[in-house]
Amino acid sequence: MEKCEAAAKDIRGETLNPRVRAQHLDLASLKSIREFAGKIIKEEERVDVLVNNAAVMRCPHWTTEDGFEMQFGVNYLGHFLLTNLLLDKLKASAPSRVINLSSLAHVAGRIDFDDLNWKTKKYDTKAAYCQSKLAVVLFTKELSRRLQGSGVTVNALHPGVARTELGRHTDMHKSAFSSFTLGPFFWLLFKSPQLAAQPSTYLAVAEELESVSGKYFDGLREKAPSPEAEDEEVARRLWAESAHLVGLDMAHGSPGRGHSLPR
Repeated sequence: MEKCEAAAKDIRGETLNPRVRAQHLDLASLKSIREFAGKIIKEEERVDVLVNNAAVMRCPHWTTEDGFEMQFGVNYLGHFLLTNLLLDKLKASAPSRVINLSSLAHVAGRIDFDDLNWKTKKYDTKAAYCQSKLAVVLFTKELSRRLQGSGVTVNALHPGVARTELGRHTDMHKSAFSSFTLGPFFWLLFKSPQLAAQPSTYLAVAEELESVSGKYFDGLREKAPSPEAEDEEVARRLWAESAHLVGLDMAHGSPGRGHSLPR
């Protein structure tokens, strides 16, 4: 929260907009997500744009507060619940937009309905990350289908590789050789956080995208996602499974009782 508050303060100073606020949200906690959504619904008149940006990448085999595999829980399920809880506010604010950050890594993803949370098979942190990012694109497709005619659009994007702490759990950060020898070279190829944020900003405000929905963007360009990400049957099944896992009333999209998996 200290970093978040500092960023909000900087933005208020640069833009002279006093209504830039930092709010606490833990996407690894269904309770925190519900509390945050409740606050937004109560305190904000409108939600014009929702950018689902947060992620963890290739972390150890951790679980969320509710027992979900960490990458699937934070990168996908947390955003799935948050977006659903804010849908009525988004519809009331239409035309409005949802932007889901995925990754090029989704092309290597596979949705394992028999073991979404890596309870039985050997944990593969890379495969878990790819599954979570494929889930984001499938969610985008299904949500777009459900929102037809509502004035709310939803698109997914790969922002590029940014110079942030997202890769803190990857081999490059663990290896002294990679960090000190290859690191400076690769660092030049990475985008600054400001540059990596441009695709999200473009999808949020570009007038020409006002009616574009259910698409995947690589940077600023629309691109076809992987064939797996286009599978409507898988997208529908994933939605149903996800609604059950996070405790959403599937008929109305309203919060029900939380569903905790065994740890």
